[in-house]
Amino acid sequence: MPKPVLLPSSSRFGEPVGELRPVGASLSSTLPEGKLSPNDDHNPADYEGTFYAQIGGRETFAKLANNFYESVAKDLEFRAMYPEQDLRPAAMRLQLFLEQYWGGPKTYSERRGHPRLRMRHHPYVINSHNRDVWLKHMRVAVDSLELAPMLETTLWDYFDRAAHSLINASDTPPSV
Repeated sequence: MPKPVLLPSSSRFGEPVGELRPVGASLSSTLPEGKLSPNDDHNPADYEGTFYAQIGGRETFAKLANNFYESVAKDLEFRAMYPEQDLRPAAMRLQLFLEQYWGGPKTYSERRGHPRLRMRHHPYVINSHNRDVWLKHMRVAVDSLELAPMLETTLWDYFDRAAHSLINASDTPPSV
């Protein structure tokens, strides 16, 4: 078995995220738990009645983000779309975004400002092929949660609509 390639870690959020780690190494044990920002007391009772709470809160969204990026890390062609060598910061951003979107802590906006999903994805070529590959990896992550059907349908509907809305490139290159 070949020796894993080591890549430097990132500190895009401003906090250290580790030293060197092998490509494809598990993300699950490296993401912080509990309080993520000074304004995030993460009291689950504060989110009662939200989809965030119904789906299982922070633990569920952390698992979703980790499983998504672990699947992406195994797909070398698709992985090349992600500029960061260390996917942990991307997993954290996804987790925080989804937590906020579904009624949980507002940590994403506290750290990064307004989500501006289309603007943040504009630099990347997203055609129907890339959308479908992204959805394939997200399907793996969603299925890993083993959610009740109504919760799974609600979550998947959002991902499907969001992925379609982010297409910014044609499938065929323009003729010269």
